[in-house]
Amino acid sequence: MDHEQKRTAAGIREAIAHAPLPHVHRARIRHRNHMAVPWHEVTDCDDMLAIDADLDDKSSIICRAGLLLLAGGTGSWRVRDCMNKIAGVLGVTVSAAVSLTTIECTCIDGHNSFSEVVSLHTTGVNTERIQLMEEFVRDVQKRGDTLTVRAFHDRMDAIEHTPGNYAPWAVGLASAAACAAFVFLLGGGPIEMGCAFVGAGLGNFTRRIMLDRRLTHFVCIGVSVAVACLVYLGCLSLLSLAVKDVAEHEAGYIGAMLFVIPGFPLITSGLDIAKLDFRSGLERLAYACAVIVVATLVAWLVAMMVELHPDDFAAQGLSAPVMFALRFVASFVGVFGFSMMFNSTYRMAATAGVVGAIANTLRLTLVDLVGMPPEAAAFAGAICAGLLASITGTKTKFPRISITVPSIVIMVPGLYMYRAVYYMGVFQTLDAMEWIIRAIMIILFLPMGLGLARALTDPDWRYCT
Repeated sequence: MDHEQKRTAAGIREAIAHAPLPHVHRARIRHRNHMAVPWHEVTDCDDMLAIDADLDDKSSIICRAGLLLLAGGTGSWRVRDCMNKIAGVLGVTVSAAVSLTTIECTCIDGHNSFSEVVSLHTTGVNTERIQLMEEFVRDVQKRGDTLTVRAFHDRMDAIEHTPGNYAPWAVGLASAAACAAFVFLLGGGPIEMGCAFVGAGLGNFTRRIMLDRRLTHFVCIGVSVAVACLVYLGCLSLLSLAVKDVAEHEAGYIGAMLFVIPGFPLITSGLDIAKLDFRSGLERLAYACAVIVVATLVAWLVAMMVELHPDDFAAQGLSAPVMFALRFVASFVGVFGFSMMFNSTYRMAATAGVVGAIANTLRLTLVDLVGMPPEAAAFAGAICAGLLASITGTKTKFPRISITVPSIVIMVPGLYMYRAVYYMGVFQTLDAMEWIIRAIMIILFLPMGLGLARALTDPDWRYCT
């Protein structure tokens, strides 16, 4: 470059450096940590049959399918299985590392390979999306060799943009019914159930509104728990104007916050570890523990400020047959409500409700009538749920995980976990250790029971191939 060209280039750089910036309203600037992938823009062979397309276009199909399934909240084994089946149709070999929100994928076609990394901006649970993706994979296995690259992405566009089944008020109502049923199963009476119904409903409604506006995940959890506990206290205060000794029912506030218990990641973390997917399993476990810590600490702070205490519930005074029947009904209502929170259809939620009612009633009966330790009873209940889900899954074609996980979420010891944090906060260390050990034992046995049932009924799960 001669002297004149250098001077011209320097002048251009100086002009750019001193050029006035366009006026931008700072309030409208939103920095993104995650950018959406323009799937239709990164493909080169839109109108070509996918089996004849370039390797990078095949990789985009495989990775996007895995990412959509991962967004439904399922474990890494199911995500990898989906990607493998689509890769088999497209004639490539795929190697994928799956975590809580990220997929690292390498596709190999002969002597060529193509690698990419895709990720989600947040995590959640959507059982209907899991079902839609399983139907999509089955369709690809039947006629995937006739679909173009554009047709693949159009189908996945439709799945990605399928709206949720329930409005925020409906999700709030579902969580209200589920938590009220949870309170009954824990030993609460009508007053605790009614106050928990209102508190959980408004708390989860608040969380859903905040999540729809894409607010930070843990802020949504903390605010919703605070709302649930304070609303419970408000309902209790109003009842005290008409009912004597209503303050004795303050322990039910724990049930009002149980809608945040991360049952799905807790269970799937155990299942992932059982299949040696330690990266996904440990990340899911860490996420679940973070949610539990945030929720219980916020609830503890509220309890300290308003002087709520997690005392034992008063005796219900019901006969054994009546208790058995009411537990069955409450278990069904609880599982049905949690399934709606996971965006299950009504039929899927009803199926999970029946399975959960049978399994959870069995668990509680084993504890009361046989004297079985709660941890062993949880293991038996999880095995029962897994076996029943296998039977119903073959007849309904519902994803197995959409039946098994909601049916045992109601067995997750949310009360134990909160009491552990509460006693830790008031420095009653021995009580805190007792409750946390009880909670850990039950949490460990739940995925173990599901894994054993899955190994007994599913050859693909039973063998390591």
